[in-house]
Amino acid sequence: MDYQKFIENHLKNSADTKLRIIPSCSKDIQEAVLSILYCFKQKGKLLICGNGGSAADAQHIAAEFVIRLSNDIQRPALPAIALTTDTSQLTAGGNDIGFKNVFARQLQAYGAENDVLLGISTSGNSENIIVAVEMAKKLKMKSIGLLGKGGGRLAKITDQNIIVPSDNTQHIQEGHITIGHIICELVERNLFT
Repeated sequence: MDYQKFIENHLKNSADTKLRIIPSCSKDIQEAVLSILYCFKQKGKLLICGNGGSAADAQHIAAEFVIRLSNDIQRPALPAIALTTDTSQLTAGGNDIGFKNVFARQLQAYGAENDVLLGISTSGNSENIIVAVEMAKKLKMKSIGLLGKGGGRLAKITDQNIIVPSDNTQHIQEGHITIGHIICELVERNLFT
């Protein structure tokens, strides 16, 4: 195997995916920023969920909002919660009420009308995020899908979508964390500069 060629191809394909995000997702990213800004201005919370790598992205994005992303901005914490981090709730929920319900149950406990649910799914077909979006609707929360591969079933039920234009899970995830950083920085700069 030619390692150098593999590395070059991977980086070029990743960069190409990010460049395709500009025309296909810029407007959707801006709309997500406006929804999250409205949420925070109304004293709401951002609740984030995903599975696997998307669970790690949920935790990463929540940390950026709570702590801060931009070192040049001194600001208070913003209320963002990753629903993927409490192993007791996830394992009790998976065992007692089924894994498809673990995020919806937490939304039932923590969610309110001015909150926003950000569901991250590379396929757009994660059953536990679909059930969470259905719960968000019952709670009159806004839902945003951070998706890939055409958006899947989630694209049909979320209020807003950002769909990374790729079929490659790795590149979708790389696009998701970049989009998460863009959203966080735009929210920070709008609220605190």
